[in-house]
Amino acid sequence: GTEKWSPDELDELLEGLGASVETSGDVTFHNLSLNMLSSQKNLAVELMDQILRHPRFDEGRFEQSMISYKSGIARRNDNPSSVASREFRKMIYGKDSVYAAQTEYSDLANIKREDLIKFHKRYYKPEFVMMSICGDFKMEEMVSLLKEHFEKWEKGNETLPPIPQVKYDFDQRVGYIEFKDAKQANIFLGHIGGLSYDKDAPQRIVMNNILGAGGFNSRYFNIIRSKAGLCYNVYGVYDSNFTYPGMFINMTGTNCSSAIKATKMIKDVIKKLQEEEVSEEELNSGKQPYLNKFVFNFDSKEKIVNRMLTYDLFGLPYDFLQQQKEAVEKTTAADVKAVANKYLKPDKLRIIICGDKELFDEPIESLNNGKIDQIDITIPEAK
Repeated sequence: GTEKWSPDELDELLEGLGASVETSGDVTFHNLSLNMLSSQKNLAVELMDQILRHPRFDEGRFEQSMISYKSGIARRNDNPSSVASREFRKMIYGKDSVYAAQTEYSDLANIKREDLIKFHKRYYKPEFVMMSICGDFKMEEMVSLLKEHFEKWEKGNETLPPIPQVKYDFDQRVGYIEFKDAKQANIFLGHIGGLSYDKDAPQRIVMNNILGAGGFNSRYFNIIRSKAGLCYNVYGVYDSNFTYPGMFINMTGTNCSSAIKATKMIKDVIKKLQEEEVSEEELNSGKQPYLNKFVFNFDSKEKIVNRMLTYDLFGLPYDFLQQQKEAVEKTTAADVKAVANKYLKPDKLRIIICGDKELFDEPIESLNNGKIDQIDITIPEAK
């Protein structure tokens, strides 16, 4: 809801217009998007103004959100794969890192509606906001509408806090999460990743597709799933972000009776990529998933203008995507081997293994991957 419209009134208004409004937020930025008919541009700008500058933070909706979050906490250990993914993220970034934050009942107990109001008042200021708009309108008319609603928006005197840094030391460790009598094991292994604007990020795209992100054509799928028949799901990607390092994350879901063997095979496949240049056929299969989907970056004006906004936000050139495509096309087998050796560290992996170790094909110790810790995923009770 907003100052002008209650939550129910706003829902009814949007539904009647066939419009949609979505908000999202993470550690580095918040996002508000609105989609509705261009013929309703006056109302669209007013809605943006109301939602962005004058949110109601309705008490009833606040309580509903709290119930939803509490329900999420209560159910967070229901899916072993989700548990393994969550704990792997904590293992990489650190359990106290904002990039692996886990909400507890005690955190929710400390958040009041007034805290949301204070946060909004502090950070929702024009000097922190960027806006992109596309549709069937004349630019002069839209600029006039924006000035009408936002020109008197007062700037604040706050500065944004710096983006939290990631501290990481490459080492070996294993975390075991017990799911007694589970027939299947969920395994995540990897280490810290990189940044999206790294100079050789395009070559990593090709490497990713060859290794584990290329679906049926990837080495993981062909070697571990198809030929060895060890798992029903296997995937790997050296991931990146614009503001903080991503993760080199490899995962597999397999029967407990092949858990350790599958984990060792993933490590072996990584090492093999570092030792020999890929074939011309594999090189092409590493490029095609990216190149075949490239055209879909331009299938709507909304995608294009929002991408320009993102590039503005992070100080990147407007032809960043085109530069990336050209670099992918020029990537050689030697480039793939080079980035594999530069970025992948198969002897410095951190591993999360979730299942029943009594059913594993070998002891976890046989991984020879450093200290083994049993991870307690007990949910602290609400007080």
